[in-house]
Amino acid sequence: MGYLLLKFVHLTAAAFFIGGVFFEVMILSRAARSLEAAPRDHLSRALGQRARKVMHWVVLALYGAGLGLAWHYRSALQAPFASSFGTLLALKICLALGILGHFIAVVYLMHTGRLTPARSRLIHYSVLAQMLGILFLAKAMFLVSW
Repeated sequence: MGYLLLKFVHLTAAAFFIGGVFFEVMILSRAARSLEAAPRDHLSRALGQRARKVMHWVVLALYGAGLGLAWHYRSALQAPFASSFGTLLALKICLALGILGHFIAVVYLMHTGRLTPARSRLIHYSVLAQMLGILFLAKAMFLVSW
């Protein structure tokens, strides 16, 4: 797969993922508070089922393309502190791995029945903050040097 196609898949999946989390954290969670408990629970279940079907593929595309891009920049990653680009890329990868860890934690918590609304909200805020960090680093990698 060519670099341009990898970049396109990675950016498209990132837009879907970030947009989904942003929508859920900043819009849906606030709007759902105005619903009665039964409709809110029904909406939450329906959205959760749909999100699980879609987001697994989005995450697979995002991280799959990310691995391909990391392979493309493997020389910079061999000595990440030798250049500003390598350092920022390594930080970006660390944040991406943190998000993957959150994703795995959510799957585990759901399967064990321990995903509470409070935990879900905390995880969503954490993922959103990490994604904003990744967006900043993605641009900074090509614009900042020391």
